Amino acid sequence: MISSAKIMSSLQSSIKAAGFRSIRAASDMKSLSFETLSVSSPKEYVYQVQLNRPNKLNALNNTMWEEIGKCFQELDGTPECRVIILSGAGRAFCSGIDLQDAMSMGSMLAEHDDVARKARVLEQKIKKYQDSFLSIEKCRKPVIAAVHGACVGGGFNMISGADIRYCSSNAWFSLKEVDLGMAADVGALQWFSKIVGSESLARELAFTARKMLADEAFKCGFVSRLFNDDETLFKESLALAEEISKKSPVAVQATKMTMVYSRDRPTQEGLDYVRTLNQTFLQSEDFVNAAIAQATKGEPAVFSKL
Repeated sequence: MISSAKIMSSLQSSIKAAGFRSIRAASDMKSLSFETLSVSSPKEYVYQVQLNRPNKLNALNNTMWEEIGKCFQELDGTPECRVIILSGAGRAFCSGIDLQDAMSMGSMLAEHDDVARKARVLEQKIKKYQDSFLSIEKCRKPVIAAVHGACVGGGFNMISGADIRYCSSNAWFSLKEVDLGMAADVGALQWFSKIVGSESLARELAFTARKMLADEAFKCGFVSRLFNDDETLFKESLALAEEISKKSPVAVQATKMTMVYSRDRPTQEGLDYVRTLNQTFLQSEDFVNAAIAQATKGEPAVFSKL
């Protein structure tokens, strides 16, 4: 029989642990404070990252580029986060690169006379921007892009790195870079054709910068669901995120890692990779708890933070 002293000790430990978790959660949110992004947690284990320059239609300035990378790297290591919704504040998801901000690049290049030195400045800047969007794909937590209004240039590139894309009927998409006299260099040319399975469509959009409306984006598979209005878009995005958040984080993260790794490799390499993961993960408590819940058809399994 368990003594009252042991029960009280166990209760005190639980209270201390709960207090530590709440302090940790508050600390995590404080570390996710940004100038151009708004980060919130609308549901347990669900985080929302919102592009937050509505007066500029969420145009990408240098600060936003840097903060996107920092934010997704931080969320990748946040146990309280299991799934992320990526959205935009105001009338549009993202209007592309902030041209006024981009003009500052000219003064940086003017500091150098030699073409090799100028090229090095550009190489470092482009690499930083590429790494920013790659952080979305590299984040082990699934990312759901909820798109409304304009999604142009850098915005198009950004959501191409997400795991799931939803949009409302007023959304439209444009790979705008050729109209700016440049090739898209932050992901869309690498991701888009693999998403939709059509090199022809990918090249048409990339060569012309034409608008792709929401219904075409849905028909070609760039977005997996299309909603009549923004309210329904955000409601359904949150519902999907909440559903994913209740699954084993071990299973979900291993699944994303395997799908990303396998996409550009032969089938055998992908199988080898997931076999290596599962020789460890199948020993996790998540596998046992989920298997028991499925077999007994009782209450859904509850999973620890990861």
